[in-house]
Amino acid sequence: MNRNESRVIIMTILYQIFMYQRDNINYDIDEVINDNLKIDNLFVKDMVNGVLENKEKLYEIANKNLKDWNMSRLGLTDQAILCLGLYELLYTDTPDIVAINEAVELAKSYSDDKVKNMINKVLDNVYHEKID
Repeated sequence: MNRNESRVIIMTILYQIFMYQRDNINYDIDEVINDNLKIDNLFVKDMVNGVLENKEKLYEIANKNLKDWNMSRLGLTDQAILCLGLYELLYTDTPDIVAINEAVELAKSYSDDKVKNMINKVLDNVYHEKID
């Protein structure tokens, strides 16, 4: 499984967990991950756990950069994509441009154009804050 395919699985897992959290449904992170993986994948596990461990901070950063919007107004898929992009941009050694492009590609496939553009703008803003 390549990294692009892994990110789709990560987005799906995050979507499910965000839904469970929203609806106050008990879940086991490892079970949700294993239900979505055919083979063990450390990248997927690390990314999912990293996003969940930093979710509050990621939402704070996203909300700061969303103009006239906030994370709660975005669909859960869009929240998952944005959190994944922010986490990868801020907390991993993935090249910045790759982290941004991968999130935008996910948004092209799973979000509408308005949300895709919002995700791109937030990640671009965070990228520029990071390098300044």
